[in-house]
Amino acid sequence: MSALTTIGLPVALGIIMFGLGLSLTVGDFARVLKQPKAVIVALLCQLLILPLVCFGLVLAFQLPPILAVGMMMLAASPGGTTANLYSHLFRGDVALNISLTAVNSVIAVFTLPLITNLAILYFNPFDDQLGLQWAKTLEVFAIVLLPVALGMIVRRFWPRFAKAMDKPVRIASVIILVVVIAGAVAQNWDLLLENFGRLSLITIVFCLISLTVGYFAPRLFRVGKRQSVASSFEIGIHNATLAIVIAQTVLGSVELSLPAAVYGVLMFFIAFGFGFLIRDRSAADDEAPADRLDDTAAPAASA
Repeated sequence: MSALTTIGLPVALGIIMFGLGLSLTVGDFARVLKQPKAVIVALLCQLLILPLVCFGLVLAFQLPPILAVGMMMLAASPGGTTANLYSHLFRGDVALNISLTAVNSVIAVFTLPLITNLAILYFNPFDDQLGLQWAKTLEVFAIVLLPVALGMIVRRFWPRFAKAMDKPVRIASVIILVVVIAGAVAQNWDLLLENFGRLSLITIVFCLISLTVGYFAPRLFRVGKRQSVASSFEIGIHNATLAIVIAQTVLGSVELSLPAAVYGVLMFFIAFGFGFLIRDRSAADDEAPADRLDDTAAPAASA
């Protein structure tokens, strides 16, 4: 595995998560208490329904064990910060997206290793590896939360600097991520090409189900339309970069990262099309006051 992957990917993810931290305050975590129904429904979809749906799809598509575990790791990954941008474009509640990303990123430190280990135990893709043990779980903690915490500290004590750095950090994260992923794709082109066909259909189906569940499940519980749009993108747009980093640098398997790599490309196009399907339905700002969140927060767009 090249230095481009082992060093570049964690650095890119660190910049992305640091950028997320620059956009967060403690109030973003506390805000969930103002809209508990929307948050609880979205988190239940993200943490329970999606892994079960993904497990069923993996069995139905009869994926090889290593790709099956990769899909389950993807399903366990939290929402990506790009969901904020999509929510903004299609009139979702961006404040809810920010809060969900913040809370889900913390929860994922525990749920992602748990679901990954259960998948490894069930599918048994490795002969000499037991999965994410305690030391590797600490690596996940460091990869996910430390850059976010650092970004929040910078925003708390140096708000002007944080505001000035927001755009440069987002641009830098995109550039570094594109360069690193392009290099990784070039190095593993044959492997990606060999598996793209079998992964493209299942990732498309999983993305469509994720977006659909994320929108209609809150609507079934009478959550406001704008919050449902936000939930849809939060659930459908996964932090594929996180899954790739854990697969390649923590578990040391390029093949394990392929589902996230394919999903990470296709989800942007699928989510964009889905946004147009639900946009007219969510255009009317007719939520009841109890279903509202303060959506004055700016979207934190990142890769």
